[in-house]
Amino acid sequence: PAETAAPAATAAPAETAAPPASATAAPEVSPIARLLAQSPPPAEAKRHMISTANPLATEAGAAILKEGGSAIDAAIAAQMVLNLVEPQSSGIGGGGFALHYSASSGEMAAYDGRETAPRSANPYMFLDGLGKPRKFYDAVVGGLAVGVPGLLRMLEMAHQEHGRLPWKELFKPAIDLAEGGFAVSERLHRLIDKDKYLKTFAGARDYFHDDAGKARAVGDTLVNRPLAEAFRLIAEEGADAFYKGEMAQDIARAVRQAGGNPGGMKAADLSAYKAIKREPVCLFYRQWLVCGMGPPSSGGITTLQILGILRKFDLAGMEPASLQAVHLIAEAGRLAFADRNTYIADPAFVPVPTAGMLDPVYLELRAAAISPDKSLGTAMPGMPGTGAGLLFAPDSAEGGVSTTHLSVIDGDGSAVSLTSSIESAFGSRLMTNGFLLNNQLTDFSFLPNEDSAPVANRVEAGKRPRSSMSPTLVFDGEGRVAAAVGSPGGSRIIGYVAKTLIAVLDWKLNISQAIELPNFTNRNGPTDVEQGTPLEALQPALEALGHEVAVKTLNSGLHGVMATERGLTGGADPRREGTAMGQ
Repeated sequence: PAETAAPAATAAPAETAAPPASATAAPEVSPIARLLAQSPPPAEAKRHMISTANPLATEAGAAILKEGGSAIDAAIAAQMVLNLVEPQSSGIGGGGFALHYSASSGEMAAYDGRETAPRSANPYMFLDGLGKPRKFYDAVVGGLAVGVPGLLRMLEMAHQEHGRLPWKELFKPAIDLAEGGFAVSERLHRLIDKDKYLKTFAGARDYFHDDAGKARAVGDTLVNRPLAEAFRLIAEEGADAFYKGEMAQDIARAVRQAGGNPGGMKAADLSAYKAIKREPVCLFYRQWLVCGMGPPSSGGITTLQILGILRKFDLAGMEPASLQAVHLIAEAGRLAFADRNTYIADPAFVPVPTAGMLDPVYLELRAAAISPDKSLGTAMPGMPGTGAGLLFAPDSAEGGVSTTHLSVIDGDGSAVSLTSSIESAFGSRLMTNGFLLNNQLTDFSFLPNEDSAPVANRVEAGKRPRSSMSPTLVFDGEGRVAAAVGSPGGSRIIGYVAKTLIAVLDWKLNISQAIELPNFTNRNGPTDVEQGTPLEALQPALEALGHEVAVKTLNSGLHGVMATERGLTGGADPRREGTAMGQ
């Protein structure tokens, strides 16, 4: 899609004489249009572009691209730096999903590095002594919720197929930074300072706090030699150094010996882990093909359902984030989330009706439920195909801080959209070998059964918990990559990504404007609108249409790259601390 500026005021028709200046009223500019007009321009480049959640990670990825590295090379280098400088969000102690497009072969691949439940896991592990679901943080902190990490195996698989530079070289930027130290950012300091669980275990307590027990100050140099050593070993020996050596023993020991809330992971769980190369899920939206990650992520299907339901509506004729647009997009979100919560889980354990959920005729039927004048309230799931009689699995309201996203387009036109996570901020708070371990098992439903029937997203040994991560690639009518985008944000990721896609494809905003556009989501409940933005003013009108409105911070971390008529553009979410850079 061509890059365009924010909508300007409409000029008077040429054949009509303009009235005298003294009688001319200034055209009214909406608060949204004013905000978009003030948005900083996106980064621009001709050859390659990367956007990540931290400037140091962006610089590392850009340097790899400049050396002739591929999109996956740059993504790996940037991800390792993110593990160091944004430890609360992602890293080798967690998992992720990546979409990759090869310009040379035309192949699209979806790489699944989602964590798995260890063999010790069972459907009742998150229930208390009375058979009730445990409180979220009672389950998070410690070893119980740690899943077998998958990020490294996934990145190694993708690099073996699409890497250009040696694996070893991709770890050098992170190793150098870990040994030389990096400055604690204001965001990292703030998150450390407000996390009351980070002092639970000695490793994290000592690393993130000074001798007085206070959060490392902004500007303090933070050195992580254990992580440098771990990266050096992985760089030399590959992912096996993580999954089959002493590091695997260290991880399993940390989980089993976590005081107060241990898990049952063993080194054999790590050695048995396998990343999976899957087919992406794709749907035509207007003249574009939009592709995402399929199950066990719900992100791809649900984002595509939202777009598919909205195809019958003329969003391009509406002002960005106007009342009418927010209403329609929220209603589509209700319908898509009703299906998501009922049908999507790990496809190795649950038959997910993916084809039925993305069938154009089915989506047209779902769209018919939307009224332009009244909210439909809580939506019921449709019947897209066999769901094995499995029931609604409620999602935790947590998440968002501890996920990251990066987007890359390289000099050949190949692209990567990578979302990775350790789940809650700082994950389980367990630290070993310089990295934090995830708490991704809390992405399973805590309730194993509902009305005596099994819940689709219940815990089971070897199963991958349902995710909302939504790495996305968009292709134009010629089959070329038009955009790579994604975000952190828990289950609100889906709404953030859908908003951004609509902003660039329907409203023709540039990538920076699309990212900065105020967030709004609906997960088949309240319609969330972003606090401190012009969308707050829509609350009375939305309520008049029947919406329950919740005003929230909605801290996305959208990072995107677009191919435009002039070259590549990159945008980074101003709600976080990332940057985009290219050449």
